[in-house]
Amino acid sequence: MATRHVAQAGRPLMNIVRMKGVPILQQLEIEECLLRTSSDNWCIINDGADKPNIVMGISGKPAELVEIKPVLEDNIPVIRRFTGGGTVIVDHGTIFVSFICNKDDVADVQPYPRPIMSWSSLLYTQVFQGIADFRLRENDFVFGLRKFGGNAQSITKNRWIHHTSFLWDYETRNMSYLKLPKRAPEYRLARDHLDFVCPMKDYISRSDFISRTIDAAGRLFSVESTEFEAVKSSSNVNFTPTSRLLTNQELEAASMIAI
Repeated sequence: MATRHVAQAGRPLMNIVRMKGVPILQQLEIEECLLRTSSDNWCIINDGADKPNIVMGISGKPAELVEIKPVLEDNIPVIRRFTGGGTVIVDHGTIFVSFICNKDDVADVQPYPRPIMSWSSLLYTQVFQGIADFRLRENDFVFGLRKFGGNAQSITKNRWIHHTSFLWDYETRNMSYLKLPKRAPEYRLARDHLDFVCPMKDYISRSDFISRTIDAAGRLFSVESTEFEAVKSSSNVNFTPTSRLLTNQELEAASMIAI
């Protein structure tokens, strides 16, 4: 059952859905369904994935991005998501936040990647105000020069999704499953993963981050809390998601490709 907050005059409605430990593939499937079949605005917050998964953008190539041999040996799932962006490994230390919006409800934001990215960075500037040196660098969220948030988007005729994987904490071993990408942001300066990223836990608690994010959304929208089970059960059963788990055969074939 949804709990309605006090509406703010002139502000469009946004449904806030809070989840914990939902598998990332299931989350991606629900988000794509909401993007393509719903006419509402959504903020999806998932506090931690159930287990480690590697998630690539829609055009990602495993041979260039993933250390395939250890991934296969350790049975780490590799997912190709429906949005663009880079490759991340996610687990219980990752906090996912996704905004799915009607373009007419954020009319001052042109439905293109850079304006949407700038809109999200302004929202998170409020979240991290007084906490750390938060910035948007190229397509990443950083504290200073160290990345803690990776972004991806998908834009349709009338709607868009912007979702972020926030690195609240990480397992050092998991970073070894990712290759240094050929197309890295300039500010990375060829640093390896452990020198390039930083955990949010050094700056803010999980609960404070989530509550601040909801508060920031509430300054732009009239927010309403919606139970995850209600969203899950109302998902369009006829919708076929495009995010998918890569098979071991696909990964083995990719490992044979010369880089």
